[in-house]
Amino acid sequence: MHLELGAEYEAWRGEVREFLRAHWPAGHESTPEAARELRRKAIGAGLLYRHIPREYGGGGGGFDSLRSQVVREEFDAAGAPGELGGIGPRMLAPTLVARGAEWQKQKFIAPTLLGDFVWCQGYSEPGAGSDLASLRTRAKLDGEAWVIDGQKVWTSHAHYADYMFLLARTEPDATKHRGISYLLLDMKSPGITVRPLRQMHGASGFNEVFFDGVRTPADWIVGERGAGWSVTRTTLGFERASINAPEFMESLFRRLLALARTTVRDGAPLMAQDRFQQAFAKLEAQVLSHRWSVARQRSMDAAGEDPGLATLLNKLYGTDIGLRIAELAQEVVGDGGLLMPGEGVTSENMDWPFWIMRSLGVTIAGGASNIQRNIIAERGLGLPREAAAGS
Repeated sequence: MHLELGAEYEAWRGEVREFLRAHWPAGHESTPEAARELRRKAIGAGLLYRHIPREYGGGGGGFDSLRSQVVREEFDAAGAPGELGGIGPRMLAPTLVARGAEWQKQKFIAPTLLGDFVWCQGYSEPGAGSDLASLRTRAKLDGEAWVIDGQKVWTSHAHYADYMFLLARTEPDATKHRGISYLLLDMKSPGITVRPLRQMHGASGFNEVFFDGVRTPADWIVGERGAGWSVTRTTLGFERASINAPEFMESLFRRLLALARTTVRDGAPLMAQDRFQQAFAKLEAQVLSHRWSVARQRSMDAAGEDPGLATLLNKLYGTDIGLRIAELAQEVVGDGGLLMPGEGVTSENMDWPFWIMRSLGVTIAGGASNIQRNIIAERGLGLPREAAAGS
């Protein structure tokens, strides 16, 4: 295995560094306005959102995962704001590029990439989580508008989002995976009620959303009527690719390692103790294996080759690593994670319990881990479906 990227990509790295020296020198003040302006310039220079065509507000140049990796590395090293995360830029924008109508691409993508439009995702329902195709929210065409009735739950950002993309059953007599449509919705529309859900770590990022005769224009549908399941598989693919990416796992690992080096217990720093040395060595091996597995996938993507099972495995493995980091973090933080904020309590000790609790939820995001294992077994390894699953 060759771990270097090669001359072409190192030359590209030089271009990225030159751009950052000119537009984000050391000590540059980071404000929301400055971040937005840098992103605008970086898009114009073809550095950010390269997978989004220029005519829709992206950097253009086509998808090259290795060039994007170089950009992320250099922006992170410079402390510069790179591509926005979140549902809109990472999931909806590329879905519209692939499946949206021309007017939808022109209206929604560019403002989404710059953070001017914030999106939420209306998928899960009280009786339709991992089995998403069992959803019961309905949309009925009434003249020039869809009329939506039903409920969604675990809806991230719904309490401040501008728009939602959601799945609704538009053909009630169709079979389970058919008759579902992929609709766009203005969150300021009458008839929408948003109720925040407080989680065990105290935050309220999730919500339940109720629709009571909510109207959205008839042409705010992505793809064909009744073919929303096909469109949503496109969206879920982008979601899974962004969950527990190796860059994020490496960042978490480095933060935890730094904390372990400065945490003293039983008269010695944790990293001077054999048990923690062994635990961190094992965890680092897992983090690096994830990094190079994804790097291999990105190299094959760039060469136009099929990565095969790697695309299915990386989300699952990244999720497992997140759990292992959380388990080790519990040992590092120890009783300090039980303290309320106050004198003598470091921000690190308060941040890690948040991740420890959040890491459990990530095993469900983008498809529960047990569902992902079934997909790997059936689609990747060709194993037969369980009788119960096929009945």
